[in-house]
Amino acid sequence: MLSRGGVLSLMHGVSATQLGHRLAQLREHNGMKQAELARKVTWSPAVLSRIEAGERTLSNDELATLLEAIGSDEAADLATILGRDWQHLPRPALDHPGQHLLWRAEQMLVALEDAGKSPEVPAAFRTRLDEYVKEISRLATLLLRRKHQVAFIGSIGIGKSTAICRAMNLEVTGPQGHSVPVLETGAGGVTLCEVHLRRGQGHGIIVEPRTHDDIRSDVEDFVDQIMQSRPPVADEDGTPVVPREIERVIRNMAGLSVKRIKNADGKRVSTDPAKELIAEFPVRRDLVVEVLTRMGLHRRDRRDEWHSPTLTATPLEWMKSTFEQINNGRHPEFSLPARIDLIVPDLLEIDDFNVRLIDTRGIDQPSGRADLEELLEDPHTVSILCSHFNDAPSASIQHLLQRARDINNTQIESNAGVLVLARPGEALAVKDEAGSRAETTEEGYELKNEQVLNALMPYRLGEDSTFFFNALEDEPEGLRTFLRERMTRTRDQFQRQMDDVLDRTQSLLDNAQKEQVQAVQREAGGLLSSWIKQHPKPAPISGHVHDTLLNEIQRAHVSSVNAAVRREGEWRSLSYMHQLGYGARKVAADALRESVDEFTTRCETLSELMPDATDLLSQARQLMSTAYDELLRKVQLTGLTLYRDELREDPQFWSDNADEWGQGSGYRDRVLGRNREWFQQLQRRTLEDELAAVLEREWSTALERVEAIFEQA
Repeated sequence: MLSRGGVLSLMHGVSATQLGHRLAQLREHNGMKQAELARKVTWSPAVLSRIEAGERTLSNDELATLLEAIGSDEAADLATILGRDWQHLPRPALDHPGQHLLWRAEQMLVALEDAGKSPEVPAAFRTRLDEYVKEISRLATLLLRRKHQVAFIGSIGIGKSTAICRAMNLEVTGPQGHSVPVLETGAGGVTLCEVHLRRGQGHGIIVEPRTHDDIRSDVEDFVDQIMQSRPPVADEDGTPVVPREIERVIRNMAGLSVKRIKNADGKRVSTDPAKELIAEFPVRRDLVVEVLTRMGLHRRDRRDEWHSPTLTATPLEWMKSTFEQINNGRHPEFSLPARIDLIVPDLLEIDDFNVRLIDTRGIDQPSGRADLEELLEDPHTVSILCSHFNDAPSASIQHLLQRARDINNTQIESNAGVLVLARPGEALAVKDEAGSRAETTEEGYELKNEQVLNALMPYRLGEDSTFFFNALEDEPEGLRTFLRERMTRTRDQFQRQMDDVLDRTQSLLDNAQKEQVQAVQREAGGLLSSWIKQHPKPAPISGHVHDTLLNEIQRAHVSSVNAAVRREGEWRSLSYMHQLGYGARKVAADALRESVDEFTTRCETLSELMPDATDLLSQARQLMSTAYDELLRKVQLTGLTLYRDELREDPQFWSDNADEWGQGSGYRDRVLGRNREWFQQLQRRTLEDELAAVLEREWSTALERVEAIFEQA
């Protein structure tokens, strides 16, 4: 138990508030009321209340008395935690679930520092120590952060929002007595922007508005659409030029909603006040100004709203109504949102982690969207890839997974899961190999799961990566459990990696003085050094950095291409900069993948032949993987920067592409032609030469970094 002297003097960085909060947690975890604990320690409830609020400091004896009175293992553990002196890593929060693993990492960093102090330490050994310090610190950063995201990604209209609300109990009773989601749902194109659900005090809505420049661009698109003569206003693919959710909000904010009434014959007649404005403002610029004026953006400066107990509506009823107003542009105080946060007291609870859910904008067709691919690369985000039952896994999801594989995003193995959203009767329609229909829903799920897993095999998502859910019939606890398991899998991966590196580090320190082991390691290091000397350069780059961009333009809606061109390459569904950065990373991965795989295989083979060199070979394999990943990220950033500067300095390129709009069918092909011609010009081919030079330099640096841990015989 807690020593009666000296412990509090070691509590560097622990405030009275932090300690009081942890004491309150321990008491509540043990099922004790504040008054009950106060009686056990013979203190007044007021004193204990001040301690838990952080308003009163504690002496060592008082703290020991409280922990003994609480009497749980967690309370005894707190005494140990408070006595720790952290020198290398930040002190974790007192309730951090990874306390002991992080402390083990801290102690290892101390041991590594001590091991490197002697001036007689060989350079290769010192390098190995330094690399382990970097790796332990990197993993500790991942473990220390407790903020995580669960992002739902999938095509429009498949029921993502409904499933989220069902799983999180965010439903109200509808007019016909059925449960209705708090998030507005429909057949697709309903959710205006990304929606975040997070836990907080009370029920509230926080809006991050779009910038005025972005809104002006949206209005210009809208004006161009209504000024076109041919009805209905659509591009050559039949797709509205302005996304219907954005058009809906602009019309509502500007008071230009289409009016539908019945005439004397009982037929519905529609009138469009926006088109009627054209007669009054025939000049495009004047019409844009008029629409913006009617939207009244200067009055729409509110950023949040909260439920009040004085309202007659329940918190969720209020939230549903208010969200729909904001999402449709009908709330007079809110501007057009870029993101909406819904704050609720209860959400998905996973240990002591702060988890938010993200309902991403639906995918209208397979594409490499920047916002989605950033989520797939975030180590603290679990990506739930949603598909409709009949086409699972959908083409959109497989496209995202393939793009992740193409740039060596191995994180999808631990951080991605597939959610198959079923509707009533679909599971029972599945047939087995003999042509017999499933007799139960569970059997239908099992049969479909075999098909899904076969399709997902190339992406290596790991075990138990799929879950089937029918929001109208299935109990939501199953989906909640699946989400918790995926979240836990991510944290477990952090812990496994830390355990592995600490074990390897300990092996390094234990074997430092064993000459036989050192001799074997020198031999293994010599073999790998020989391999490195045989692979001094990457394979020649195949393809072009811009190939991926052109492919995405080819598959994008014409309206998305036009929107991106009008915004100098940056549109939410098509980002030139993201695609060029991705393209640079892809060509680098293609050039190096075979060499990295060969190096990894050689390390694994040598480990089997030379057990005494296992820790060295494991470190070499991990170091190559880390250096390779850092190289790819640097090449990605380099490619993005090189082409961004060129594109920004060529306004004529954007003007020429924009002029292709409205010139008849074949718009996409004309833009592709102009883009291909631009990228093939000599000065742009020079950019690829620069990128190739960066790739060669970074590969050389990566090899030098790996070879530096080998002691030369």
